[in-house]
Amino acid sequence: MLLRDENVNVVKKAILTMTQLYKVALQWMVKSRVISDLQEACWDMVSSMAAEIILLLDSDNDGIRTHAIKFVEGLIVTLSPRMADSEVPRRQEHDISLDRIPRDHPYIQYNVLWEEGKAALEQLLKFMVHPAISSINLTTALGSLANIARQRPMFMSEVIQAYETLHANLPPTLAKSQVSSVRKNLKLHLLSVLKHPASLEFQAQITTLLVDLGTPQAEIARNMPSSKDSRKRPRDDTESTLKKMKLEPNLGEDDEDKDLEPGPSGTSKASAQISGQSDTDITAEFLQPLLTPDNVANLVLISMVYLPETMPASFQAIYTPVESAGTEAQIKHLARLMATQMTAAGLGPGVEQTKQCKEEPKEEKVVKPESVLIKRRLSVQGQAISVVGSQSTMSPLEEEVPQAKRRPEPIIPVTQPRLAGAGGRKKIFRLSDVLKPLTDAQVEAMKLGAVKRILRAEKAVACSGAAQVRIKILASLVTQFDSGFKAEVLSFILEDVRARLDLAFAWLYQEYNAYLAAGPSGTLDKYEDCLICLLSGLQEKPDQKDGIFTKVVLEAPLITESALEVIRKYCEDESRAYLGMSTLGDLIFKRPSRQFQYLHVLLDLSSHEKDRVRSQALLFIKRMYEKEQLREYVEKFALNYLQLLVHPNPPSVLFGADKDTEVAAPWTEETVKQCLYLYLALLPQNHKLIHELAAVYTEAIADIKRTVLRVIEQPIRGMGMNSPELLLLVENCPKGAETLVTRCLHSLTDKVPPSPELVKRVRDLYHKRLPDVRFLIPVLNGLEKKEVIQALPKLIKLNPIVVKEVFNRLLGTQHGEGNSALSPLNPGELLIALHNIDSVKCDMKSIIKATNLCFAERNVYTSEVLAVVMQQLMEQSPLPMLLMRTVIQSLTMYPRLGGFVMNILARLIMKQVWKYPKVWEGFIKCCQRTKPQSFQVILQLPPQQLGAVFDKCPELREPLLAHVRSFTPHQQAHIPNSIMTILEASGKQEPEVKEAPSGSLEEDDLEPLALALAPALAPAPAPRPPQDLIGLRLAQEKALKRQLEEEQKQKPTGVGAPTSSVSSTPLVGPAARAGPTPAEEVMEYREEGPECETPAIFISMDDDSGLAETTLLDSSLEGPLPKEAAAVGPSSKDERSPQNLSHAVEEALKTSSPEAREPESKGNS
Repeated sequence: MLLRDENVNVVKKAILTMTQLYKVALQWMVKSRVISDLQEACWDMVSSMAAEIILLLDSDNDGIRTHAIKFVEGLIVTLSPRMADSEVPRRQEHDISLDRIPRDHPYIQYNVLWEEGKAALEQLLKFMVHPAISSINLTTALGSLANIARQRPMFMSEVIQAYETLHANLPPTLAKSQVSSVRKNLKLHLLSVLKHPASLEFQAQITTLLVDLGTPQAEIARNMPSSKDSRKRPRDDTESTLKKMKLEPNLGEDDEDKDLEPGPSGTSKASAQISGQSDTDITAEFLQPLLTPDNVANLVLISMVYLPETMPASFQAIYTPVESAGTEAQIKHLARLMATQMTAAGLGPGVEQTKQCKEEPKEEKVVKPESVLIKRRLSVQGQAISVVGSQSTMSPLEEEVPQAKRRPEPIIPVTQPRLAGAGGRKKIFRLSDVLKPLTDAQVEAMKLGAVKRILRAEKAVACSGAAQVRIKILASLVTQFDSGFKAEVLSFILEDVRARLDLAFAWLYQEYNAYLAAGPSGTLDKYEDCLICLLSGLQEKPDQKDGIFTKVVLEAPLITESALEVIRKYCEDESRAYLGMSTLGDLIFKRPSRQFQYLHVLLDLSSHEKDRVRSQALLFIKRMYEKEQLREYVEKFALNYLQLLVHPNPPSVLFGADKDTEVAAPWTEETVKQCLYLYLALLPQNHKLIHELAAVYTEAIADIKRTVLRVIEQPIRGMGMNSPELLLLVENCPKGAETLVTRCLHSLTDKVPPSPELVKRVRDLYHKRLPDVRFLIPVLNGLEKKEVIQALPKLIKLNPIVVKEVFNRLLGTQHGEGNSALSPLNPGELLIALHNIDSVKCDMKSIIKATNLCFAERNVYTSEVLAVVMQQLMEQSPLPMLLMRTVIQSLTMYPRLGGFVMNILARLIMKQVWKYPKVWEGFIKCCQRTKPQSFQVILQLPPQQLGAVFDKCPELREPLLAHVRSFTPHQQAHIPNSIMTILEASGKQEPEVKEAPSGSLEEDDLEPLALALAPALAPAPAPRPPQDLIGLRLAQEKALKRQLEEEQKQKPTGVGAPTSSVSSTPLVGPAARAGPTPAEEVMEYREEGPECETPAIFISMDDDSGLAETTLLDSSLEGPLPKEAAAVGPSSKDERSPQNLSHAVEEALKTSSPEAREPESKGNS
């Protein structure tokens, strides 16, 4: 509310506005003869704001207090009748006042407003005599009282008395200059009041005050009201009008109009206060005759003992010499000054008499009709009747018999004389002589028995047609007597609620009617007990299918706080939650005056610990949220609970406490969710609320943030990625809410591709404000290929779990399915991009882990995909550092790629692989693991590089030498001597070998080597370069399928020339066939161990892992079909010339696929 705003200027403006708004609202209500619910709510709001402004008289700010004084002045003028001699400012001629309000208005109550006006005046008078009032406020209050006295002369007495009190008791906190200013203002306002015709009867008091303030007699005379004004002044009949006011008996209203009008006693009391003397007047009259010269002299002598040694500055500032000392007027003024101070101290006969008047019971004088007292006398002759006149008629009989005013005594019949023949006088029968008085217990038992008999007579009364009379009798009895009737009737009703519901309602309405009849002094205790007993009894009954509980609640005239608590407990029963909340919903819509009170109960249930209760409450609240009049309240409640999350500890309100104070317990997930349930339910309906969550999230502690991130997923999906507010949040991501925004993005794009608008907002956020690569993860599939590749170095350095999420999105494997159709990168491009990451931008260890994640997706990275990747990596220049690591891992996953790998190794020799140390190390390791298939590749190395191979892997020397010696003499003759020298050199003595150029192989060395390797190369026909990547992949797939079909049809056999011993060496033998198929876990990677400064890319050369001994990679699986291999025999090598062999070797080194070599092999052979 504006009146509670922290900004002082806002509060001042609100008070100024209310000064006019109150009059406008009152005039609006008065002109309307039929008051709508909207008008009632509006007037209630205006009245409550006026009450709050009156309380602002105690504000800490001087300016606010000054504005409040002016508002109270206007309120008093408005809520009091305008008299004939009232001064009316020109701009206020058409303003409403109390005399313009009809007494029979259906909603605005004349007497209530009149009492409110007088109460406001009392507040202003109390404020003005406060000892700590400031000079500014005091000056404003003096002016306001003068205006009130001129515009409402009926308050002239109170105003003059207030001025006298202030003059005698100036606040001690005022400075000397402030005292002079206040006295000057007081003088000016007294002169303005003196001009008013109504001041004639207070002329002596005003004149005395003015003289004390130093006003010359001439000035006082000039401001006296003229005689014409006094003659024109009509008789003041306000008091008589007020005394004649009568209040209509206030018929009860239900909880829509629960404020009852005050009884007639309030008006009569007000009239008495206006017409009677004040306590100051009584004390002054008592003191005036006592102020004789002797008494005054004694008082002066006594008071001199208590005088300070120096004159106080405040007294010196206000002291004026006493003129006309000893005169009657001066003595009267002195008596009033003393009476004012005594009254302020609570002393004097005026205070005592006022207290006595308040304590005496108020007795209303009842005018009795004329009564006639009749005395009857019986005699034998007849009865004599004498009549005594009424109280108003004086008669001789009344003078003689003063007791006639009392009630007539009971008539005792006189016995007749005995008849003839009767013997003696008969004794008169008296019932009291026979009966003894009953005890209280007997009386109660008899009353209870009567009630029980009436209850049991239900069927008989129903047959006679007097059922309604019986119900009225029972309701009246239960209401009037405070005995055990209620429990008896309640149990009777609950035995058959459906049939006896009329009795329950009759009892309930009777209790409420009794409360209304009692007036302002009545209490709701009995009505509340009745309603609670009925509702509690219904709650204990089994399920009420016909909604009796709802019917009782909705038809009750008033729902009290305790009854509302019973309804809450009814809603907390999981089996009745729906019915109870339906009842609350009906109350909210059908009882608009207290709908927010009922709505608050429903809102409290939205954070209930029982899931079923909470879910039902949230469903009903969502319906309420659609109503415009309830929307703001529901939203405010949800945001208030959300704001609790900024506290370091959970507030006590979450644990059922009335006051919002923090407790020592830490936040738990349940308490955090308790604050979020309602908010999250409303979020899909009002997307603007997302900004409030972001603001709270930035201030919350870590535990709260984690819980928020866990529960936000479903509401965010309900909003959708096209929500303008959500896009705005992404665009203006608050500092500290980055994780929240990222979580929202993940939730939106987990199962659906990101929209272009969302991608645009995230891209702008990343490039312009927050360069955090985590923002890009949810929208990776919406970015361009170039953008993804640029972000890869940052992405793979994140947490491993996050990196896994990145690859799942790029590979389309979030839900266990490999579908990268929506990804900007296909699997092969992703793996190639990882190999091409600059090690300066990202450490090698992170790159290796990223490639491992790719290899882990076997469904995505098939042998065909890996073959394409290796082909493209091998063609790059310079060679990627991780090339050979990828080759080894691919071979481990898919042993059938052995032939393809051999082809890769051969082409790497042509690219002088030894120039790349890391790749060269992997090359050697790959040759070591693929022996003896790799022997044909090793023999193609230049002598110096061959020696380097033996330096790192000396165990290769003997097998390779044995392999060469198995050649025919003709084949061995074509192997260069430098190669043979290195092969035949012992491990202890290094052979002296001329350094071969590190460039490409010389033709002299190449031709004999090609002749020697012709049988070994026979399975690899002359190459045919691939046309493009798609053709290569198709060729690989075709070769693999054909090879698998042949393996299933035939039992695998060795492939090679039948007459050559070399032909059986490099291919599959029994030993290789007996070993197990290599698994993915065979290779151990160094990055899984302790970290080092330069992570090892390849496996240590000392670590064989048992691969070479236990499993031989079968290159024949990737070679040509058996029938093609059989065509290669001894005659083929004799028919080749050295030039043809050289060309064949060169082409074999360039080929990339066994399938590509097949057509050429037949021609060359």
